Amino acid sequence: MTTNPSLNSSLYQETWRDRATTSDPTEATQNRKADHLRICLDDDVQFHQTTNGLEQYRFTHCCLPELDRDQVEIKTSFLGKDLGAPLLISSMTGGTELAQRINYRLAEAAQHYRIAMGVGSQRVALETPQVASTFAVRSIAPDILLFANLGAVQLNYHYGLDECLRAVEWLEADALILHLNPLQECVQTRGDTNFRGLLSKIAALCNALPVPVIAKEVGNGISAKMAQRLIEAGVAAIDVAGAGGTSWARVESERAQDTHQRRLGQTFANWGLPTAECVVAIRAIAPHLPLIASGGLRDGLDVAKAIALGADLAGLALPFLQAASESEAALSDLVEVLMAEIKTVLFCTGSATLMDLRHAGVLVRSI
Repeated sequence: MTTNPSLNSSLYQETWRDRATTSDPTEATQNRKADHLRICLDDDVQFHQTTNGLEQYRFTHCCLPELDRDQVEIKTSFLGKDLGAPLLISSMTGGTELAQRINYRLAEAAQHYRIAMGVGSQRVALETPQVASTFAVRSIAPDILLFANLGAVQLNYHYGLDECLRAVEWLEADALILHLNPLQECVQTRGDTNFRGLLSKIAALCNALPVPVIAKEVGNGISAKMAQRLIEAGVAAIDVAGAGGTSWARVESERAQDTHQRRLGQTFANWGLPTAECVVAIRAIAPHLPLIASGGLRDGLDVAKAIALGADLAGLALPFLQAASESEAALSDLVEVLMAEIKTVLFCTGSATLMDLRHAGVLVRSI
């Protein structure tokens, strides 16, 4: 892997903007992106009460695996693309200088280790084309499974097929994530809260877009009932993005301009469906759906549990953001330890492949 310029504190300070309100909606979007990075890296915005639910499960230890650990296989595929591990660098950022440095560094790691990557919401790039380069990672990572990203609610705010196509084409993406974030929009100052009629617009988009559409929450989870409706609308995959990790209600509360919005975010800081619960429920109603587990996953043991529960891919955001903001070496170390942890779970459960983790008795409920 090549070396990028350091993500030093001076750059960090230059990227951070004051929270003062602005009449320019484009500038407001860029300010919000800078806020999000700073808050996620510096402040305690994790769920404090609701967990991801994975602590309720444990693996059955196998004292005699009858395996050579070097031959344990964690390769997989998703949406027809081969991956070196069942890992997704979850959608995080874009639109600022710091975001560009982080995205480029993440893309290098994704290419090197052959793992998937999603970028943050590209709305800011559609509004301000001159910042599109902060998302443009394909030249750095020509072979990775790469996801574009837009908020589904923008389909009710003058966005349509053309904007979605531009997001995909600019990125040369393999799929488009439509993120669903009603709670975040409620807490966000001047958030976009008209979600009426979105399902039919999502269905029309799925039918017209030349790449698969992935429905994703942002940390509050997708229920089986809603997953079924999204599947019927034509989405090709679902990322449950459940509760238990970063609370975007808490993030937006930190950004709030007034006490009303700040209190709203605090009240709903632990709102949502735990990640494990979402994975189990959706897999039960959709046995063959490409399924991503994200929301509070912090290590390879969490990843392995999510795979055992039925996920095909496991997404992590905060651990990758923290490592990428530190150094390229820290990011490489993170990916390597995640892969080692997943392999260790397989070896110590007598599982030669990821799918062997789903055999009866390998993962049991402990609570």
